Amino acid sequence: MKIIAKHSIIVLLFLICSLGNANNILVCAAENFYGNVSEMIGGKFVKVTSIISNPNADPHLFSTSPNTAITISKAQVIIYNGADYDPWMIQFLSSRQMDDKLAIINVTELVGMKKGSNPHIWYKPDTFPKLASLLAKKFSEIDPENRTYFQENLDSFNEQYKKVYALINSIKSNFSGTNVIATEPIFGYMSDALDFNMRGKKFQQIIMNGSEPSPNITADFIDELKSRTIKILYYNNQATNPTTENILNLAKQNNIKIIGVSETMSGNQNVIQWLTKTLEDTQQALIIKSH
Repeated sequence: MKIIAKHSIIVLLFLICSLGNANNILVCAAENFYGNVSEMIGGKFVKVTSIISNPNADPHLFSTSPNTAITISKAQVIIYNGADYDPWMIQFLSSRQMDDKLAIINVTELVGMKKGSNPHIWYKPDTFPKLASLLAKKFSEIDPENRTYFQENLDSFNEQYKKVYALINSIKSNFSGTNVIATEPIFGYMSDALDFNMRGKKFQQIIMNGSEPSPNITADFIDELKSRTIKILYYNNQATNPTTENILNLAKQNNIKIIGVSETMSGNQNVIQWLTKTLEDTQQALIIKSH
């Protein structure tokens, strides 16, 4: 009898938990940093699945699976980057275009960018706050009873995000015009916000597209590294090859500070901490260089 009673309690607890989760808003994010913003705004009332979430893998090598299709087919809110960064989402979304209960968020369009723009818009300072604001609105439309909860989470998000803006303003006011360079244009939008002078853009674009730069473009890039005017090299720490390895070694030889930036957020932080860490690393590197 005791075994049966214990089994009944376990079943009852499982049913309670299932019922508790049944009304969660189902969110599918193509990239985990967008999924993280969803979690910060939706909290206990959302269930988020991020498709690209491995910070140790090159997202450009991602391939879809049946699980991807299932996740997208069940979602009530779908978030993807756009700007041809995650084109595989389009084929899955085509079958759900007529679903008027589905909220589809193309983040590139949300921040006013167009197809063909630099797709790394998560380093554009206003991207996450704009997404957070829209998600609070969408979640409130789907679950109006918890509108206040979503708004409170949005207020908390915006308050925490002030640290990002404060760091940007501090770096810009002290180091505007600093010469920096990168292996790929991942940090491009943030570099613009900091008013840095980003060098080697042709090289970066070619590397991003998976091609090999011409000898002349490579030579120009190397000359920049040897010029002794470059303060920081930003590199994609998820996608390195012999060309970028040589560049990293050359940067070290020329006493250029190296900062890794990524296309996938590591799982032990939120987006605000993620951006803050890179900005703090940048600020610290420049303070050291200025002494």
